[in-house]
Amino acid sequence: MAEVKAKVTTVDPVWSRVCDEAREAIASEPLLGGLIHSSLLHHSSMERALAYRFSLKLASGEMSEQILREIADRAYDSDPELGAAARADLMAVYDRDPACHRFIQPILFFKGYQAVQAYRIGHWLWMQGRKDLAYFVQMRVSEVFGVDIHPAARVGKGLMIDHAHSIVIGETAVVGDNVSMLHSVTLGGTGKEDGDRHPKIGNGVLIGAGAKVLGNITIGNCSRIAAGSVVLQDIPPMKTVAGVPAKIVGEAGCSQPAVSMDHKLTGCVDCD
Repeated sequence: MAEVKAKVTTVDPVWSRVCDEAREAIASEPLLGGLIHSSLLHHSSMERALAYRFSLKLASGEMSEQILREIADRAYDSDPELGAAARADLMAVYDRDPACHRFIQPILFFKGYQAVQAYRIGHWLWMQGRKDLAYFVQMRVSEVFGVDIHPAARVGKGLMIDHAHSIVIGETAVVGDNVSMLHSVTLGGTGKEDGDRHPKIGNGVLIGAGAKVLGNITIGNCSRIAAGSVVLQDIPPMKTVAGVPAKIVGEAGCSQPAVSMDHKLTGCVDCD
């Protein structure tokens, strides 16, 4: 007697909610039906939808949508961590950005989220040794979204970049998990030196708008960098820094400043 194997359907609550919200959005705004169908409901998974958005946004006369779609599909098929990071980033935006009310918003409308997902494909290409193609992705992400992340930079899961205008993250930078940053943040070098020359940002760090973190320095876990600060030295964990050059002005004020998104220098509400 032939063996009968049960077929188990994979449950993806994030993608299920995206699809539910997509159908609701079409019902309330039929003029967006074509965009939402082609971007979301036409696809069998979040990975396929993100690959489509990647190809649609980055295509140009130099590189067709079809080629870019094949690249993205291969990346997502080869590395499940890309899909896991995309979901973590989506939840980070939804949880931390008060302007985000639905899961579909970052995928369709938020350039910070879309730029980070495109960077992740560029980083995958870089790690595969396909550096010229990774540079192409970096160039197009910078041109389209105004976000310039070197494909060699290492960025953890749960990244939220609010507004995302004029973000620069250098080649040897490392960004931990569950980091939040606002627009015009630079993680850069201090000159023309080669080698390991960019900041190492710990887990749970909050970086305010316009902050510049320069050089091969370490920002401790769950620290908070005030808007407009220029950070040139290592920062211990759980501290708040501000100024030009930045100095420690107090404790972080709570256990997870990147989650609370509270930029007050006097402390933040409990986010445990």
